[in-house]
Amino acid sequence: MVFRIAVTGTPGIGKSTLVAKVAAATGMRVGGVLARDKHYKDRRIGFELLDLASGAVGMLADETGSGPQLGKYRVHPEDLDGLGARAIENALKCELIVVDEVGPMELTSHRFVSAVEMAIASSRPMLVVLHEWSNHRLAKKIRSTFQVITVTRENRAALVDEIAKALSGKK
Repeated sequence: MVFRIAVTGTPGIGKSTLVAKVAAATGMRVGGVLARDKHYKDRRIGFELLDLASGAVGMLADETGSGPQLGKYRVHPEDLDGLGARAIENALKCELIVVDEVGPMELTSHRFVSAVEMAIASSRPMLVVLHEWSNHRLAKKIRSTFQVITVTRENRAALVDEIAKALSGKK
């Protein structure tokens, strides 16, 4: 059985942190992409992309990018297409594919969307962070084919072991 889990919840609730902890706890060879806040002093100035297999880091969005603008941030399409989409494509060789996040910034990239669709079409277990309100066709497909778990302050600590066990096939 292929395990497909998507986590969702309000911004800042800890979805990306949860996914990083789950990825480490599975003991599996993990590939894909993780989004991390980038701070300067006490202020968030953007979001980085981390390729989980190679450790390469790029910029998803910040206040100085030249790509599509979402809120105060501008997407860096060259890193999203290059590092982000490529990390997901390369994750097809891993035991677990992680995609953080299928959200408005990431959905500006056709290559990123195609990479996620290719991962979904594979037989690999997947752990995805899903933007809470997205109506994009890819988000709808994930909602209809994955087990969707809403992360809350009350359940996020317990979810690490629960999701790691489910993805690795352990009881």
